[in-house]
Amino acid sequence: MLRTLALILAGGDSPALNVLTAERTEAAVPFAGKYRIIDFALSNCVNSGIYNVGVLTQYRPQSLNTHLGVGRPWDLDRAQGGLRILHPSPTPEGGGWQRGTADAVRYNLDFIADQPAETVLLLAGDHVYRMDYQPLLRLHQEREADITLAVHNVSPHEAYRYGIVSVDANGRVERFVEKPRRTSISLASMGIYVFRKNFLLEILGGQEVDFGRELLPRLIEQVTAYAYTFDGYWADVGTIQAYYEANMALIGETPALDLYDPDWIIHTTSAQRPAVEIGAEARIENSMVSDGCRIYGQVLRSMLSPGVFISSGAVVRDAIILGDTWIGPDAVVDRCILDEGVRIGEGAVLGEGDDNTPNSQAPYTLNTGLTLVGMRSQIPAGIHLGRNVAVRPRTKESAFGHDKLVPSGTTI
Repeated sequence: MLRTLALILAGGDSPALNVLTAERTEAAVPFAGKYRIIDFALSNCVNSGIYNVGVLTQYRPQSLNTHLGVGRPWDLDRAQGGLRILHPSPTPEGGGWQRGTADAVRYNLDFIADQPAETVLLLAGDHVYRMDYQPLLRLHQEREADITLAVHNVSPHEAYRYGIVSVDANGRVERFVEKPRRTSISLASMGIYVFRKNFLLEILGGQEVDFGRELLPRLIEQVTAYAYTFDGYWADVGTIQAYYEANMALIGETPALDLYDPDWIIHTTSAQRPAVEIGAEARIENSMVSDGCRIYGQVLRSMLSPGVFISSGAVVRDAIILGDTWIGPDAVVDRCILDEGVRIGEGAVLGEGDDNTPNSQAPYTLNTGLTLVGMRSQIPAGIHLGRNVAVRPRTKESAFGHDKLVPSGTTI
């Protein structure tokens, strides 16, 4: 087996995730109740026998750093190898702020060179999937490749979101086009790359900022590059709609992502919480509910993170409710995403009516009918919020004034 160093890119700001990334990096966004998005890449590493892992951070890393700790939940608190969190830092040349994925790796070339590894496995920290990396590494070794890309078939209508790969009959990559406007090819790069370590050190001697936009399109035609096709579940949850759909898919009858497989556990930092409490008048239907939740109202087709409190008479429907949110008596939450620590006042209605006026106020644009409430915001009692409403993090009740109706498409 190749000695491998895994590097997880977890420093992006991801504005397409709206208020969810206003105060945290995308890799630290909660997912599927108790997890964070980065848990999937980390768990895939240790389940694949890779225990030398570096996490490259930059944008608002505090939440991510707290979650990772020393890597104990993933068995990465080791004297040899283990988990290293790699922060950006100033250099004698005046650098320090990383401008893209290639730049982020370039700033850590000294660390990479010192690792006892033959191969570097580069991973995105913002994708949700279960994947054994060993077949990918074996293909890389057998083909004696300089670069091997993991690829996945996507809908042609979604191809504009990805790097699109053309391959020959032997799986050799012939062309790489980043986010084309139009294409008939549906083979997308997963943001998972395997490099010979010495080759990676060599190609990062230039000034290219990003792998997908600059480095790979130029290199593919000059080096030995192969594609490894992954047929399992994989989701890029980099937009609000993709994030919402990936969560909601988990409460279907036969979800494509199996979180209950004992042979491929998704590890995470679990809070010390009591068991779920369900009141005598509570109703829970087709939902996922995490530890520490207390439910006295109705929860229908929803995802609840740890510590959520649903008061008597409240209705939560088709919603994602993140940790320690409190929903008051007789409140209604319909097709919403509520971030951590939100408080919803008594009788408030979030996601009201059929008016889907889009929200075009950057960076909080919304057009699919979802209403979002940022971290630790307070929604007044009795207020009604329409569709496509975005409430900024830490918004106080006073920001709503005396008007009890917030029209669809509004940002508070």
